[in-house]
Amino acid sequence: MSSDLYSVEQVAELLGLHVRTVRGYIRAGRLRAVRIGKQYRIARADLDALTGRPAPAKPTRVPMLEVSSIVQVDGVDRAAADRLATLVLAGVNTGHDPTRPLRVQTVHDEERHRMKLVILGDAAATADLLRLLDAVLHGDNGLLSGEVHDA
Repeated sequence: MSSDLYSVEQVAELLGLHVRTVRGYIRAGRLRAVRIGKQYRIARADLDALTGRPAPAKPTRVPMLEVSSIVQVDGVDRAAADRLATLVLAGVNTGHDPTRPLRVQTVHDEERHRMKLVILGDAAATADLLRLLDAVLHGDNGLLSGEVHDA
């Protein structure tokens, strides 16, 4: 017997009711039940419908995947860290699926001239952001030095 099916006695015990009350609910149609031989069996979903509890969420077909990344950038002063943080946050807030947001926190350690970025979110969006960071940090674009070249 499945654990998702309950007897009248089990339902009465779970709800703190008398067995006759539960049978009355079944006869009146307030509680759906299946008759097997001389006994009623109540499905978990029907019991939840009676009590008003929401049905458990159905598992999604695609498993959720979340990536946690910590990126450390050395040799960054406060001004460069601010520019990099602005660029990263602008990249995060544009062009990604709003149902799977990317969360980013930035921290700058002035004593060590070190910046850390904590990235949480979808694997594809995280990969895009890491590619952006790589292009900015290894490109000759002047973003970190504050010298922007004319295009």
